[in-house]
Amino acid sequence: MLGVVAITLVYLAFVWVVFVKFKWLRFTPTWGLISAFFLLHLLIVPLVGTRMQSPFSTDVRVVRHTVQLVPRLPEPTMVTEVRVKENTPVKKGDVLFVFDQTVYKSQVKSAQAALVAAKQNAKILEADIAVAKDSVARAQSELDFATVQQDRFATLASQRAGSQESADEWTSRVNSAQASLAEAQESQKRAELAYASQIDGVNTAVVQAEEQLAQAQYYLSQTEMKAPNDGVIVNLQVQEGMVSGILRVGAIATLILDQDPYLIAAYRQENLMNVRKGQPVVVAINTYPGQHFSGKVDEVWYASRRGQYTPSGTLPLFPDIPIHTEARLPVKITLDDPSIPLGIGVGGATVILTSDDPFTWLGQISLRSYTWARWVYPLPI
Repeated sequence: MLGVVAITLVYLAFVWVVFVKFKWLRFTPTWGLISAFFLLHLLIVPLVGTRMQSPFSTDVRVVRHTVQLVPRLPEPTMVTEVRVKENTPVKKGDVLFVFDQTVYKSQVKSAQAALVAAKQNAKILEADIAVAKDSVARAQSELDFATVQQDRFATLASQRAGSQESADEWTSRVNSAQASLAEAQESQKRAELAYASQIDGVNTAVVQAEEQLAQAQYYLSQTEMKAPNDGVIVNLQVQEGMVSGILRVGAIATLILDQDPYLIAAYRQENLMNVRKGQPVVVAINTYPGQHFSGKVDEVWYASRRGQYTPSGTLPLFPDIPIHTEARLPVKITLDDPSIPLGIGVGGATVILTSDDPFTWLGQISLRSYTWARWVYPLPI
């Protein structure tokens, strides 16, 4: 910048000495064109320097995180209370809406009863194992007795001291006792398998009942919708008596969060040549005409939808005459003072100071001109 001023002064001194002081040459139209051409080129230097050293943008907006408040209920449910008003600040944990709890309280009680029944059934399964073991022992005892009697009567029959019919009868009893023992053993096995159906030492039926109870309690807790964070309620769509839920409507209000607001400024691609994270920024916000604030570059997002294609079988088309303007790139900017109230979507202007070069003065003058002009422009017509 100082070099441009020095060259300009030297040239003006040359013109004064040659054409005015000593009049060595006559100032002809040709010399006038040469001088104008030279001075216009000198003016281009600060313009280029300003664009690169202090890029200026009026495409700025305030961004805040929002939460769409959607009821997490498994079926349409009536709204019984609306405890919040439009554009009202709320704190994390404040109850915003209350839904009819009748069905969900009933589901909790049913799940509690099912859990008690499942625990009782688990105890019954344990008792069934003991009963099955007793049945096996009894069947084994009967088989042992029948086997002894079979051997005894078979020996007597072979010695003609007893009848063959008695020996055959005890043989039949042995076969029956063996079948009874096998049946008792299978019953014991089934009882043990039923009791062994566990997850981490807990019967699966009990686990299932506990999960159903937890789900029922969760849905009951969701009948009171609470604020997930500090913020302001806007776009309030719900009223008492309205039916809301998964099958009726989606979001019933929007919560604008208080935390972490920031600004997005769109810049031409060439303006970001010298922009780096952490550089100081001067910010003008339309809701504060005549004022400017300090901030810094948080991130430069080198991304644009112009470079994104949806997977398909259609090849991209590149016409000779572009139908779209050049895509701009966003820069995320945060203010140094987080207490400044910033409305979501509010516009403004920014100038990024990439260095201490005097070229940045012109950018700051442009920003101050912008914010002072907001007092009168745009005109109310």
